Amino acid sequence: MKTSSDFEKRLLGFGLLTAEILYHLPDHPRLLQSFLWQTEDLAPKFPELNRFLSFWEREIDGSIHSVRVAHQKLIQPVDFCYADGEIVIH
Repeated sequence: MKTSSDFEKRLLGFGLLTAEILYHLPDHPRLLQSFLWQTEDLAPKFPELNRFLSFWEREIDGSIHSVRVAHQKLIQPVDFCYADGEIVIH
């Protein structure tokens, strides 16, 4: 699916995905290493994450222990407040 702008992707439901992947070190399988990965992805099926995990299983030696996912839709109410003054620093 090719979209022409970030705004269109947001309207389609894409949001920031952060995945923490815990995996076993190939040389020391009892030790776990953490890897953080971020991309824009479409909830709830997460096609980009599934492609990345398939790549990992095929190409990376460390077997995956667990994956923790956080997803933030990019369209949401904006919080802002007006400043009552201005501070100038030289």
